[in-house]
Amino acid sequence: MRPVVRVQRLPHAGDLPLPAYATAGAAGADLCAALAGPLTIPPGGRAAVPSGFVFEIPDGYEIQVRPRSGLAFRHGITVLNTPGTVDSDYRGEVMAILVNLGAEPFTIRHGDRIAQLVLAPVQLASFTEATGALGSTARGTGGFGSTGV
Repeated sequence: MRPVVRVQRLPHAGDLPLPAYATAGAAGADLCAALAGPLTIPPGGRAAVPSGFVFEIPDGYEIQVRPRSGLAFRHGITVLNTPGTVDSDYRGEVMAILVNLGAEPFTIRHGDRIAQLVLAPVQLASFTEATGALGSTARGTGGFGSTGV
């Protein structure tokens, strides 16, 4: 059985569809822009694009805001903090922080699909300070790029 995410529609999303999966096998539900007018993001620019929805996410889950592959490939539009996390205790309007990595200005209009939402389980950790040395590994302290190309 699927977890239920309750959705509150804000006035500026009155004509927008609820997030929905485009195909039976889709992992992400499409999220549309809820805009009063066109919004243009210049090359190198970014914008928080409103969705017009507030979500009641079940405890133990998060919603991840992810880029749409078509926008990324064709226009260089992506979600800046990929994946953006919407915590289960957040009750504000969900927005997609989009960035234009393309060479041309990109215009978003009301109702355009701007991102996808993935409901994901969250495993909380208990952090404890180590009083001695941590266990060793083959990688050790090798950082960025240390495991090859």
